[in-house]
Amino acid sequence: MADNMQDMRRDDREERNDVNWVGLIIHFIVAAIVLMVTSLVTPGFRNMTFGTAVIAALVIAAVDYLIQRIFKFDAAPFGRGLSGFIVSAIIIYLSQFVVAGMEINLIGAVIASLIIGIVGAIIPVDVF
Repeated sequence: MADNMQDMRRDDREERNDVNWVGLIIHFIVAAIVLMVTSLVTPGFRNMTFGTAVIAALVIAAVDYLIQRIFKFDAAPFGRGLSGFIVSAIIIYLSQFVVAGMEINLIGAVIASLIIGIVGAIIPVDVF
């Protein structure tokens, strides 16, 4: 009986460490579409192609992940209230310097953070 319980715990740990690749891919496709739509409706945010939006989604998610791991701080727009919203806007603004084809001004980044936060609250998708 004890061996059976240990096997079940080991299986649970292995399942938690597995990456859901389909969910990860769907998350980045949804994030890219949200970025594209946001770029269409946000003043100061240049329209992006799908490829640029996917790369931007990857960069934004990577920076968010690093901030979560290093500072133990959720940089989602509604993850930590006003401070999370501001950090999210800064991440979006700074990502333009890494992603070719992405142009956004500071006001556009704030508006984009708000829109992305609202969509994220409606359709929550956790990657990591």
